[in-house]
Amino acid sequence: MVSARRITGEQLRERLIKTKEAGFVKTHRLGDTGIGKTLEDLSNIPENNLPGPDDKLYELKSGRKNAKSMLTLFTKSPLPQKANSVLLSTFGYPSRRGNRKKELHTTVNALAYNQIKGKSGFKIQIKSDKVALVSKRGKVLGYWDRTTLRQRFESKYPGLLYVKAESKGKGLGEEFWFNEAWFLWGFSFRRFVALLKQGVIKVDVRIGQYPSGKPHDHGTGFRVLPGKLDLCFEHRKKII
Repeated sequence: MVSARRITGEQLRERLIKTKEAGFVKTHRLGDTGIGKTLEDLSNIPENNLPGPDDKLYELKSGRKNAKSMLTLFTKSPLPQKANSVLLSTFGYPSRRGNRKKELHTTVNALAYNQIKGKSGFKIQIKSDKVALVSKRGKVLGYWDRTTLRQRFESKYPGLLYVKAESKGKGLGEEFWFNEAWFLWGFSFRRFVALLKQGVIKVDVRIGQYPSGKPHDHGTGFRVLPGKLDLCFEHRKKII
C-alpha cells in the first residue's frame, strides 16, 4: 500500500476516477466490510491520513447508496444521569432473557411518537440549545445539549473522504460501482437538526439492567442511512 504521506490530492482524485471508470466490480470480501475492502484494493488508497482540502488529514469511509441498514453516527447516553432510569421505569418491559429485569429497545424520531409494545411512547423534540426526548404529555425524559453533540460527532468524524457506491447482488456475488466521492468536514448543528426534523437521523435507545437493577446503556445511538452521511457536514467538496 502506498504511504499516506506520499499521496497528493491530485493523485487521490486520479485513483478515484480510475475506480469509477472500472464500473461494477465484485466484492473482495463477504459482509458489510466488503465495500471498504474492495475500494481499498481497487484504488490502493490508504484508510487513514489522506490529504484534505483544508490541509488537514482525513479518514477514508465508504457507503452503499441504496443501503437499508442504518449507520451509527455516534453513541451517547442522554442527560441528566437519571435519564436512562426514567426511560426504563416509564417505558421498559420485561427482558426477553426472563431474568426479571427490564429492557427498552426502541427507535425514536422527530416526526411522530414511537410505539412501544402497542402503546404510545415518546419522540424527539428540537429545542434552541438541545435535542430532547419528550413524552406525549410534554415531559422531557432526557436530552443532549448542543456542545455534547458537536464534541461526539467531531471526535468520530474529524474529516472524511466519503466514497459512495451503487451496489447490486448479495453475498459473494455483490458488486459495487464507486461513482461518487466527497471531502466532508465541519460538523453542522444546523444540518444535524434539519435531518432530525426530517426523520433522516433517528435515535436508537438500547437500555437494559444490571443484576443490581441499575440501568445499563447498551449504546444509545444517533443513526442515519449511509447514503445520507454527507448531509451532516457543513463543508462538502465533491471530487468525482
